[in-house]
Amino acid sequence: MAEKAIVEKAILEQLESKEEISNSGDFATCNGYDHEEIKNITRSLHGFQLVDAQEIKKEIWELTNEGKTYAENGSPEFHLFLAVPPEGGISTDILKKKFDNKVYNIACIAAKKNEWLELGKEQVSRKVQSVEDSVRDLLLQIKDGKIISSKDIKELKRRKLIELKTWNGYSIRKGPKFSLERKKLVSVFTREHLLRGEWKNLEFKKYNFDANALPPSGGHLHPLLKVRERIRNIFITMGFKEMQTNNYVESSFWNFDALFQPQQHPARDSHDTFFLEAPSTTLSLPESYLDKYEWKREEAEKNVFRTHTTAVTARVLYSLAQQRPFTPQRYFSIDRVFRNEAVDRTHLAEFHQIEGVICDRGLTLADLMQVLQDFFKKMGMSNLKFKATCNPYTEPSMEIYSYHEGLKKWVEIGNSGMFRPEMLRPMGFPEDVTAIAWGLSLERPTMILYGIDNIRDLFGPKVDLSLIKRNPICKLGM
Repeated sequence: MAEKAIVEKAILEQLESKEEISNSGDFATCNGYDHEEIKNITRSLHGFQLVDAQEIKKEIWELTNEGKTYAENGSPEFHLFLAVPPEGGISTDILKKKFDNKVYNIACIAAKKNEWLELGKEQVSRKVQSVEDSVRDLLLQIKDGKIISSKDIKELKRRKLIELKTWNGYSIRKGPKFSLERKKLVSVFTREHLLRGEWKNLEFKKYNFDANALPPSGGHLHPLLKVRERIRNIFITMGFKEMQTNNYVESSFWNFDALFQPQQHPARDSHDTFFLEAPSTTLSLPESYLDKYEWKREEAEKNVFRTHTTAVTARVLYSLAQQRPFTPQRYFSIDRVFRNEAVDRTHLAEFHQIEGVICDRGLTLADLMQVLQDFFKKMGMSNLKFKATCNPYTEPSMEIYSYHEGLKKWVEIGNSGMFRPEMLRPMGFPEDVTAIAWGLSLERPTMILYGIDNIRDLFGPKVDLSLIKRNPICKLGM
């Protein structure tokens, strides 16, 4: 490819002597230049008014990759004809072995249509003694820019040997500021220009008063953070206190044992849980609490990335149980949890969990259902229904469903239940104290609110930053 300065000089010298370049494509071909480079330079010269360029557009037929192969090597039907001996013919099986199956089928159809060959089941013989490869000839004419009949065009197009492309170029004339050399426009006037007297011969770049300034750049809240803040406000307006959730690493004791989850439970193995190598075990556990059950201490001491924020809830409830006299409390948390799961459109190995818990005297399942109605109504989900389920640390337990108007079906939005007495009594709570709780993910409502159908577009290394910038603050049904 020629250097830009050489090509630019050639264009300007051509205009100086000939006054016009009628077709930039012909000019590129005659001088051995790349046409795309000619077009780029022409646009630049036109912008500086050295030339006046008028765009030329026309539709041309170009060879497809298959067409280029035929133009170079000949058509399949022509090669098939040559493979058949002039006298006696050839066995069909032997002839097939000389060609690829796809090429053979194409050649047979064309040769039969042209009445070149007699195609029997066992034998192939010639019907004529000589033929011309008209397909190759037509393709070479198109390649050279020659015009062929509409009938031939239709046939080549049917065989997908040619395709219609739009060609564009320029006709070029001298512009109002034409010269054989482009002058460098000055954008900044300096003291040196004055001292050396250069200002007399300088040409200054025009100042564009209509140009827009660069948009101000600043931080943008992630959609997850926007929804998190709205849900946090819902909890606070309902009288809940936020739990401290800054410990991603938990002992198996708080993550599983304190939640009445058996040590042989399958969810505790490496298929669902990330275990830490260093430090592999916790430094301390509440001894008086630990001694109330016959747990294997080595299992309880194993450190894990927490699989749910209920581990935080267990810590908080234990702390509450030590206070005297007992005081009813409402707590919530919204933070990250980790599961050893396969990644797909709706699952990641880490995600955010929302959890609410109320601890008071005499709470029943009816209280839980009423609180859930109030909570989800503030999120814009007033049409709820509940389905009995089984959880290790709540009994009774309920799945929460909401009717999705867009999907026209019931969608599971969370899980809930009443903490088991076997979990609460060892902590030290009085016999009449119960706790109700529920949880849901942060990603699912965020994806619904922002119209995102792949969780990897919302959270992780593949997030489009422009999505973060353009999305407004979400609106829940508060």
